[in-house]
Amino acid sequence: MSTDQMTKAETLDQAKELKDQVAIVTGSGRGIGRSIAEKLMAHGAKIVISDINEELCNQTASELQAQGGEVIAVPCNVTVTETIDKMVEAVNAKWGRIDVLVNNAGITRDALIMRMTEDQWQAVIDTNLTSAFKVTKSVLKLMSKQRYGRVINIASTSGVHGNFGQVNYAAAKCGLIGFTKTVALEYASRNVTANAVAPGFIDTAMTQALSPEVIKKILDKVPTGRMGTPEDIANAVLFFARPSSSYVTAQVLEVSGGLYT
Repeated sequence: MSTDQMTKAETLDQAKELKDQVAIVTGSGRGIGRSIAEKLMAHGAKIVISDINEELCNQTASELQAQGGEVIAVPCNVTVTETIDKMVEAVNAKWGRIDVLVNNAGITRDALIMRMTEDQWQAVIDTNLTSAFKVTKSVLKLMSKQRYGRVINIASTSGVHGNFGQVNYAAAKCGLIGFTKTVALEYASRNVTANAVAPGFIDTAMTQALSPEVIKKILDKVPTGRMGTPEDIANAVLFFARPSSSYVTAQVLEVSGGLYT
């Protein structure tokens, strides 16, 4: 077999690496979550599009189905235990297993600490941290029983280094990192890994709303000189999701273009 043939064969094998696996991606109606779902689907996974916005959830699932993927839409409010349990039950009834969970759903309510309300604090903690506890706890029942799983949490460089005006967001993402490492320790014997991806300055609807002056100020601190893309984050998630990454757990991968170095 020629080198080119070997390369093509390896590429095909990688494309099938998640074949028959089932992946839930929360907050996947758009942005980073959608990109993650598309990436996992491209590598063979069956995808659960989950989002609090039912219309967006159904639309995204339909568009991915049109691309040839096995995809279902399960609208879910990740702050409400009952809707989470219903989502997990629906996925189990459909496919009988859950192999990959990506806790991506999140919000921001930025303000300086002295101006931040308790509601702003609690909303971010509930959506960005407590939701991961609730969803993961529900999914781990299946993963533990099948003795296989990949839990991947979308943290943030804010949770590693802190960030001005984001005391609630940074606290939630920092907590998510500690949560990730503990799940990794508790479920390693069940062949379940838990890792986190910490995005830096990513080109999304949220960052596009910033003024050019603010964007330039941030990019001046990024050695690569550009914003990251949702696909950059999806590629990192794919690495953790692969069966071949079975010896990688309790890790936090910053995808930031060198920000904070």
